[in-house]
Amino acid sequence: MSDRNVNKAGFTSSGISKGSTGSNMMSYEAKSHGGSVRSGGATSNLQQMGARGSTHSSGFTSSGISGGSKASTMMSSEAQSHGGGVPKGGTSSKIQSISMGGKGGKH
Repeated sequence: MSDRNVNKAGFTSSGISKGSTGSNMMSYEAKSHGGSVRSGGATSNLQQMGARGSTHSSGFTSSGISGGSKASTMMSSEAQSHGGGVPKGGTSSKIQSISMGGKGGKH
């Protein structure tokens, strides 16, 4: 289900769909970072996973982040760099939200 949710949000094998949640995220992220989308951010990670259909296998599942997965490593690293907590609107939370069928946070 999580791969389907990522595709539904606009992250597909042929790129980010026009007018989608993905395109809104990309636009917001580019505006926030001086016109570019940074590597390792939510948009680039979701697009990479959507293109490959690998969201679930990366550990972002419809029931939460899998222990010992790439997703849990990403979340742990993000928490450590933010003083022990995963920030609201951070990369891990946005990817997990979309994997579960959410909007990835509102902008």
